[in-house]
Amino acid sequence: MKESGKTFSIIDKGMTVDGSLVGKGNLVVKGTVTGTLKGESVVISENGHVAADTRVQTLTIGGMFEGRLETSGQLIILSTGKCSGEVVCGDLVVEAGGRLDAQVTCKGPVSKK
Repeated sequence: MKESGKTFSIIDKGMTVDGSLVGKGNLVVKGTVTGTLKGESVVISENGHVAADTRVQTLTIGGMFEGRLETSGQLIILSTGKCSGEVVCGDLVVEAGGRLDAQVTCKGPVSKK
């Protein structure tokens, strides 16, 4: 599928990716990803689980994230989301009800010139 010229991929419920996952565009995780994850825009759905060394531009967590995370842009933890481990992010948003149990370093939003 194409969305605004970017690719769109889904790790569906019941699917498990164990190893190294590298992608471009938008990725929705409804299943489980373990290992390493590199990409652009990633969304972990309410039922999704990522336990990985992760480096992405933006990450939205509605499910569970565990591991080391680096985002150059925004990290958003939704009210249903849980994040634990080590986080380095550009900007951080945590909705009421969202859980953040991590060592966090925020670099601030990336300025666009």
